[in-house]
Amino acid sequence: QVQLVASGGALVQAGDSLRLSCAASGRSFDTYAMGWFRQAPGKGIELVATMSRSGTNTYYPESLKGRFTISRDNAKSTLYLQMDGLKPEDTAVYSCAAKSGAEFYLGYNYDYWGQGTQVTVSS
Repeated sequence: QVQLVASGGALVQAGDSLRLSCAASGRSFDTYAMGWFRQAPGKGIELVATMSRSGTNTYYPESLKGRFTISRDNAKSTLYLQMDGLKPEDTAVYSCAAKSGAEFYLGYNYDYWGQGTQVTVSS
């Protein structure tokens, strides 16, 4: 089992950058494929980025490629999401999630979820 705590959310202006962190505790972090998701007010959960256990493989939806970068430091048991060129439509609660038993995972059926951190982008 793993516990996830996301942090780094803030109120920023359009065009700004922000880095989110997801600190993991419990079972070895490097045994989990990881992902970032977001949920905007009144909308469903959206996949933002995923990364394999080793950090070798990543996936981004086409709409976010080039602006968002996922990374992980297995030695620090931490997942990151670097967000550049933020837009008002990026406003959402961002959550990290862990998937056990998979090197790399592109679905939504993650096993563990963090509590989310609010990102608000003003125009």
